[in-house]
Amino acid sequence: MKKLLILFPFFYLSFHTITAQNLYFPPVAGNTWATTPPQNLGFCPAQIDSLYQFLDDNNTKSFILLKDGKIVLERYFGSFTQDSLHYWASAGKSLTAFLVGMAMDEGIVHLSDKTSQHLGIGWTSMPQAKEDLITLRHQITMTTGLDDGGSDDNCMTPSCLTYLTDAGTRWAYHNAPYRLVQNVVAAASGQSFQQFTKTRLFNKVGMSGFWFNYIMYGRARDMARFGLLMHAKGVWNGDTILHNTNYYQDMIVPSQSYNNSYGYLWWLNGQDNFMLPGVQFVFPGKLCVNAPDDMYAALGKDDQKIHVVPSKGWVVVRQGENANSNSPVPIEFDNQLWAYLNQLDCGASSVTTTQSPNSVALQAYPTVSNSGWNIVASEPIVSIHLFNAYGQQIRAKSLDNAQSTFHFSGYVLPAGTYKVVVFTEKGSTASTTIVKQ
Repeated sequence: MKKLLILFPFFYLSFHTITAQNLYFPPVAGNTWATTPPQNLGFCPAQIDSLYQFLDDNNTKSFILLKDGKIVLERYFGSFTQDSLHYWASAGKSLTAFLVGMAMDEGIVHLSDKTSQHLGIGWTSMPQAKEDLITLRHQITMTTGLDDGGSDDNCMTPSCLTYLTDAGTRWAYHNAPYRLVQNVVAAASGQSFQQFTKTRLFNKVGMSGFWFNYIMYGRARDMARFGLLMHAKGVWNGDTILHNTNYYQDMIVPSQSYNNSYGYLWWLNGQDNFMLPGVQFVFPGKLCVNAPDDMYAALGKDDQKIHVVPSKGWVVVRQGENANSNSPVPIEFDNQLWAYLNQLDCGASSVTTTQSPNSVALQAYPTVSNSGWNIVASEPIVSIHLFNAYGQQIRAKSLDNAQSTFHFSGYVLPAGTYKVVVFTEKGSTASTTIVKQ
């Protein structure tokens, strides 16, 4: 048994390295990046054109799709070029999470550290007993218990950081305690967060960019490199960048019990519920119904995106301006984007079917429309409800005669993603997502 226990780490590390080495990595220096022709993946030219038109129509500046590390699609819009810089917005939070893991590799921080251990007592205006409850883990899981209802979500002065509930008892998307994660790492390392990022990460994987006012700015290919590094489990062309494999895995699984679709500053697809910034409403179903369940994502304001999909070997990057959504972490565009990505394969189907946990089959077709949707359930429906992306019910209808089909008109709805929830004659519920173009 002892021999098996000794051999297990060797086999794990060998498998981990082999997995990473199956990927292509662009050279650290220079601008060379190998490509894979789209037709090799069965992509249709007409569907690619349709995707590019959708991106252009929705204020996109850059778009990249990698397959196993190689560029399959890369397009820049307007005056934007391969060398143009753009802000990551909150997609930079996921980069910060990775850097926390690197700081843990060095032993200078631990997730159990009290935040006050690095920032000093009195970094909030909470009673000290309550402040002492907050750890680095709470900061990277959005569970500090600090009041997120103030007028300035970014204010980091003690007067803005007030008590609402004990740490670890509530999930709320709050920028200020997240930003202070960077201060924690800087204090622990004795370097600016800028320098820590450059020396520990950027120089090793060929990334460029800079932090300004806690926000990362960089090129689309920088985001693609980071997505590829995540896909490779923290290993870059045989060079292990993040050694703590447990931390890597913990980044991309549910980090607390309140919002199952949130890891360590990463958004997770395929979970049974999700929450969004600014509301204390738990949505049933997965974050992005059109995307593969194993997708995890760095998401930012104005639809900055890094989608990593291990099952497909894909990394998807989008930079741009607001694609007609109003949330700090919008998901409407993600669903729309994946409706187009799913059509790239010449044999793709246009109908999306979702299965609810209680086995009531529910279909919405077409998934993406500007005029309306047909809702079909496997059991007779007695009522149907429509929620917007903020969890607000905007339509509800009770059906006098239970029926298995219903038509929703979409003409008066603004563009966005909506959740359809039905109650059936047998008392079951089911939900699915529709997208208004």
